[in-house]
Amino acid sequence: MTKLIAIDLDGTLLNNENEISNENLQAIKDAQAQGVEVVVATGRAAFDVKQIFAKTDVKTWIIAANGATIHEPTGEQYVSVPMEKTEALAILKWLEENDYYYEVFSDEAIYTPQNGRELIAIEMDRLKSANPELDVESLQLAASKQFSQSGFAFIPSYTELENQSLPIYNILAFSFDEEKLTNGWNRFKDRQDLTLVTSANHNFELEHKDASKGNALKRLADHLQLSLDESAAIGDSMNDYSMLSVVKTGIAMGDARQEIKDIATFVTKENDEHGVAHAIYRLLKRK
Repeated sequence: MTKLIAIDLDGTLLNNENEISNENLQAIKDAQAQGVEVVVATGRAAFDVKQIFAKTDVKTWIIAANGATIHEPTGEQYVSVPMEKTEALAILKWLEENDYYYEVFSDEAIYTPQNGRELIAIEMDRLKSANPELDVESLQLAASKQFSQSGFAFIPSYTELENQSLPIYNILAFSFDEEKLTNGWNRFKDRQDLTLVTSANHNFELEHKDASKGNALKRLADHLQLSLDESAAIGDSMNDYSMLSVVKTGIAMGDARQEIKDIATFVTKENDEHGVAHAIYRLLKRK
């Protein structure tokens, strides 16, 4: 009997137009009508999630910033696990010195460098010059998806954040340069004080060591007095691995990373085929 369903956003609940299909929305409503607790679990900021759901009448718990924050259906923050400020600033210093596009997730904004989008455009031009056969459209789509979030605040440098008393929940680095991505991953992969994940082909993300979708889901299930043996999670990327690992029923999207399919209880349809709706109705029938 499934009593809780956690759902990732990008590549999962959202289609390739960054929208929630009517089919997926109706499935969530049907689950809630049967008393199932539906949770959105994403790498996005909570305020961005609220914006996505603003035109719907659906309210859920929100696990955001890859598990660094949990917000109640009312919008109030329930709990947060921010990064250690000094360490976060040191990471940003390294990213900036090495010309990475980055995003810093806080309570009310996603801080990003003023020249960030120019850096991405330069990378795209370099790749195009080196590989004339390159599918530039797919890169442009990835960039536009990254920039489609709400709540951006543009800063000249990370140093703008040094003297502000704002929490830093998540740092995302994005690059089309495979060597840069590999260098960044290798730079932080052995850090015991950080969680390092990727949520798409061109990024890596850093949070506090205790922040993950899996840890947040465990905490929320405990708060709601629901068992993880009665819970399911749906996702497609490596930042979903932790939450699919802690629930009884892990569901991979049809176009999920192979590593996610490998640990899944079953594989549903793709995000452009209302895969979440198909998964929810399968769970409800089982119920």
